[in-house]
Amino acid sequence: MRVVVVGASGNVGTALLRRFSDDATVTSVVGIARRVPPGTPAAPYRVATWVGCDVAAPTAVDVLVPAFAGADAVVHLAWAVQPSHDRRRLHDVNVSGTRHVLDAARRAGVPHVVVASSVGAYSPAPDDVPRGEGWATGGVRSSSYSVDKAAVERTLDEFEAVHADLAIARVRAALVFQQAAGHEISRYFLGPWAPRRAIGGHLPVLPWPAGLRLQVVHADDVASAYREAVVRRVRGPFNVAAPDVLRGQDVADVVSRGRVREVDVAGTRRLLAAAWHARAVPVGPGWLDMALAVPLLDTSRAERELGWRPAWSAAETLRDMVSGIATGAGTASPPLRPRRR
Repeated sequence: MRVVVVGASGNVGTALLRRFSDDATVTSVVGIARRVPPGTPAAPYRVATWVGCDVAAPTAVDVLVPAFAGADAVVHLAWAVQPSHDRRRLHDVNVSGTRHVLDAARRAGVPHVVVASSVGAYSPAPDDVPRGEGWATGGVRSSSYSVDKAAVERTLDEFEAVHADLAIARVRAALVFQQAAGHEISRYFLGPWAPRRAIGGHLPVLPWPAGLRLQVVHADDVASAYREAVVRRVRGPFNVAAPDVLRGQDVADVVSRGRVREVDVAGTRRLLAAAWHARAVPVGPGWLDMALAVPLLDTSRAERELGWRPAWSAAETLRDMVSGIATGAGTASPPLRPRRR
């Protein structure tokens, strides 16, 4: 198969290239990125032929069509979470960029597109009952990330209704972590003042918003889900998450010597909002709102139709990511560059 990966230099893209590196079914890979790996790419980036493209640009479709020519599938992973204060830029990359990818796939005659959706696309849930793919995808209104993910879902709905010959799959993943993305996650979500070296069992105590619970999934497990979606040519949405759910004590066992202190959500949100507006932290209170509101994911469809089984638990995934943050881990990709020593 010939597969094009849009956003191939990022967190999930890097893991997917690793998965394709020893895959006899995928014989040709094209990587699309705004910032391509420099020089002669190191592993796993050398598996791909690279094309530079900003999917938000007005000329993006003209660049993408020849890159998509002859592809059996396109995997669309490109997404922006920064700069978080530039709402227009985020929408241009995330929503308009997705439409550009779909338009280019149609013009190039690509039969199958697999798109990165997210748990963030889902509407709020009132409880901790795991929800399947039929749960509404209205998003969480106070989160720009969630709003854009829900908008992409509507874009995919519209495109499917008009272009029934184009098969579209959607991977709705939980938070995606891996050690190699440690420094990127630190830059994008923690900011310059976070005590990175203290993370990893050395924090004295972990403040934890009341009621917060998290689902995560390792990037390698997500890559396996994407690979199966591609080779099986599936349609529709698939939830992907590790089986265990992380709560305050689970996270504290990794980052703070096992000590956790529950804190008030409203007060935490006010502090986060003030810090974000002051440019002291890189993400705003919408991320907290989304984390508290979205449902837990029922992954039985992916297990049944993709034969997907995660190799990493949520706790193992968290520990892997935290070690990457503490050491400033990265790769030869510009988005995943390591911390300078």
